Amino acid sequence: MAGKAFVGFGFGAIQGGLFLYEAFKSGNFDRLVVAEVMPPVVDALRKNDGCYDVNIVTVDGVHTETVTGIEVLNPTDEADYAILLDALAEADEIATALPGVDFYGDGTAHTVSGALIEGTRRRLHGDTPPSVLVYTAENNVDAAEILTQRLAVGLTPGWEQYVCVCNTVIGKMSGVVVDDAQIAEQGLARVTPDSDHALLVEAFSSILISRVDLAHFQRGIEVFEEKDDLAPFEEAKLYGHNATHALIGYLLDERGLGFMTDAAQDAELMALARTTFLQESGGALCRKYAGVDPLFTTEGFAAHVDDLLERMMNPHLRDTVERVTRDPRRKLAWNDRLIGAMRLALAHDVAPAGYAQGARAALERLMREANEAQAAVLASLWASDVDPIARKAVVHALENAPSAR
Repeated sequence: MAGKAFVGFGFGAIQGGLFLYEAFKSGNFDRLVVAEVMPPVVDALRKNDGCYDVNIVTVDGVHTETVTGIEVLNPTDEADYAILLDALAEADEIATALPGVDFYGDGTAHTVSGALIEGTRRRLHGDTPPSVLVYTAENNVDAAEILTQRLAVGLTPGWEQYVCVCNTVIGKMSGVVVDDAQIAEQGLARVTPDSDHALLVEAFSSILISRVDLAHFQRGIEVFEEKDDLAPFEEAKLYGHNATHALIGYLLDERGLGFMTDAAQDAELMALARTTFLQESGGALCRKYAGVDPLFTTEGFAAHVDDLLERMMNPHLRDTVERVTRDPRRKLAWNDRLIGAMRLALAHDVAPAGYAQGARAALERLMREANEAQAAVLASLWASDVDPIARKAVVHALENAPSAR
């Protein structure tokens, strides 16, 4: 597979510690390009000759690996943008790892979707258009569909047979460390010698992606696993992994604790987390997706729960409660992790007592921050047209959950 080219949008922990890292490690790509709009990041990578360090967390500690040969382009610069368009026209695999789907843009020049549209146009003008796979990693279950819609506006019909935009389920825990004391204490390597931060990611590469439907296409990043239907696994990630992580985080926040691993010292909290994850998420998901995959069995889900809780408590990750609990408004959204997990459980006749406790802690924090009563906060969180019966059931569970205060 020599001669393949990879292009990534955004240079954060997921891009640098997963997509670019795995593309480099595979040895299947001759060209590795990353588009980043933050000038200090671009300058630091260029000054370091396109090399960067990533800190890999295992159960035994942290080790550093170096990725080399990266071309760094700033799409806001005209000369860089021109090079980026050429790179996209020849890319075999592309990954968007942005803060959210809103960063795709509106299809105009210098936006992510605009660059992808123009790169695809150039690709299709050839005699035998090569195929390209685009991974979306914005932690949105509809990311691929949203990006596909943005691309379709600027492309002529038939482009889809050459471009596969796929969703991803990324269970890899990762982060950007900016605290100098933590960097020094853990002996972390900064991204480059001139960077003010470090990438810290766990050694986990069991990433799930949508089935790739491209003729005669062979992936260069071979470690990912394709699934015919990604939806069950997306729900397991959001309403299991993410919801339980948030539950632990908000209860630790109420206790005034700073690190997620502080939960390991609280047997009662860990028991609550395990029971909630296993019985509320697992109970509902195993009923909904019975027969789909071994994950959605009593034994399979129990093994999944125990593995994830052990990984969450890895002291070398040094995951902060502040990071996990930031933006409670988003995490209490109707379709997001906590309320979504409660709704999933209620839909399958499972009482969401544990997730209600985590959601209540998040809600009480939001009420304090907004200095508003519960009714006003919930009205601002959820659209007026949500199912009134489901809303009443969720509010009832929230009001009957024990308060940490």
